[in-house]
Amino acid sequence: MHAFSEPATTKGKAVAYQRDDFVLYRDPERFWRGEPNHTFVCRVSRVNTYVSGGIRYTLLPVKGGVINDAQGDYMRLLPPADAMRDIDTAPLNTAGAADEMTAAAMAWLTQQHQTANRCPELPASD
Repeated sequence: MHAFSEPATTKGKAVAYQRDDFVLYRDPERFWRGEPNHTFVCRVSRVNTYVSGGIRYTLLPVKGGVINDAQGDYMRLLPPADAMRDIDTAPLNTAGAADEMTAAAMAWLTQQHQTANRCPELPASD
């Protein structure tokens, strides 16, 4: 990274990622060499803060592997609201609602329906 590079920002503030955040990471070396497969969806596994004030990240790509010493400048947060938008905006009152939702959304709704429609279980007494 060059000394004149600016950190990734959101509305003028440097982005600080937290453990367990999901991010989109672009491998800068692969990208600038024009190689394919340079962008990954990852989970932040570790935040490494250095005495110099620098921060690097250990990332776990969702497809497997480990990326050490990732620079925050090459990461973008993947907000949970984006991942859950199909559930939040699904037209549940139409006949084709299930066809318009992802399989994961349908599984989540099915699970919620099953737990919401049964009586709570009391612990067994001795």
